[in-house]
Amino acid sequence: MRDIVDGLTAWRAAGVAFAVATVVRTWRSAPRQPGAAMAVSADGEVLGSISGGCVEGAVYELCLLSAETGKAVTQTYGVTDDDAFEVGLTCGGTIEVLVQPDVALTELDEVLAAIRGGQPVATASVEDAQLVVWPGRVAGSLGNPDLDRAAAQQAAGMLATGSTGTIHLGAHGEQRRDEVSVFVQSYVPPPRMIVFGAIDHAAAVARIGRFLGYHVTVCDARPVFTTRKRFPDADDLVVQWPHKYLESTAVDERTVLCVLTHDPKFDVPLLEVALRTPARYIGAMGSRRTHEDRLRRLREAGVDEAALARLSSPIGLDLGARTPEETAVAIAAEIIAQAWGGSGRRLTGLETPIHHP
Repeated sequence: MRDIVDGLTAWRAAGVAFAVATVVRTWRSAPRQPGAAMAVSADGEVLGSISGGCVEGAVYELCLLSAETGKAVTQTYGVTDDDAFEVGLTCGGTIEVLVQPDVALTELDEVLAAIRGGQPVATASVEDAQLVVWPGRVAGSLGNPDLDRAAAQQAAGMLATGSTGTIHLGAHGEQRRDEVSVFVQSYVPPPRMIVFGAIDHAAAVARIGRFLGYHVTVCDARPVFTTRKRFPDADDLVVQWPHKYLESTAVDERTVLCVLTHDPKFDVPLLEVALRTPARYIGAMGSRRTHEDRLRRLREAGVDEAALARLSSPIGLDLGARTPEETAVAIAAEIIAQAWGGSGRRLTGLETPIHHP
């Protein structure tokens, strides 16, 4: 939904009717994960994608019908490998899609505004109804007050962790029954990528970081290099000593830290701070000789081996990268592989699932 929020906002402002199709469940090697969304306006305009092309045509027709009738519908595509191709799911997986008209989307304008503004919000949906959960506030109804309370409680917990998925409850909110399937989608601010060192490689990393959906900050102590002209893709530019900035800014378990300074006076004090944070990924650029010298300095500064084991250095996967852009791809590949448990090896030589859980 985050990918199509600007288009939906424009449709709302213009009074255009539409329907939104959302992947709510997947089995096996599905092309997109739960939460992937596509919207179709009453006049046939399309935003987003739910399957990379596999079932877009069929879902497009469902969306047009839903926008016209104002009724929601749930549809499953792909069952077995034998008939997956016949329904258009050429990858062989199975997806369940919930199609909802705009009239069934509770507090839609507020939800779109929250997503656009990076404010946390969650939606809990059944076919024809929806709850909206903000921290400390709930709107809408699933048709039963007890069900609303149970769904809101679970949705609030999922929002706190940024989780998206289907929960199962009884018709009156019973926790150990499963008559009602409720799809909960959490919208939380995008994860942060903080890039230290205003060099050419940093510009390329900032560009690919934004492409991957990160909120990108570039930090360097030198104002002459830390300019908007050099870093047009960064969301924020910070002129400050890197370790001082990192000590003062929010870092959580989704944050990615890329240290591209490869200068001991910058990166050693910075990495001392970085390795004390809960950041998901900490990578540092430099040759193997630079890395060994860096490790020695960090040990002398009192950093223990368990902390040093978190450091990805030299940064990136071995892709044979030479240019800043190729290096940025290698760094992004390592970040993705670490996040999802990928091996970094060629898929052609593996028999493991293409999409890791």
